Amino acid sequence: MAMCPECEADVEVDEDDIEKGDLISCSECGSHLEVTSVVPVELDVAPEENEDELDEDEDEDELDEDEDE
Repeated sequence: MAMCPECEADVEVDEDDIEKGDLISCSECGSHLEVTSVVPVELDVAPEENEDELDEDEDEDELDEDEDE
């Protein structure tokens, strides 16, 4: 069990099935959380992806696909 850094609610996680960097949601407040440590399980608020970053990622993917052709 881990604690949500936003609302301090207990967040149930399957300790055998998580890895550092995994993203989960708090069932109480809905915050997007990132696993920052596995032993012990620690959570932090996940960084928000803004639309500009998403657009850049999509553009890079399109360039990679064009190069493969």
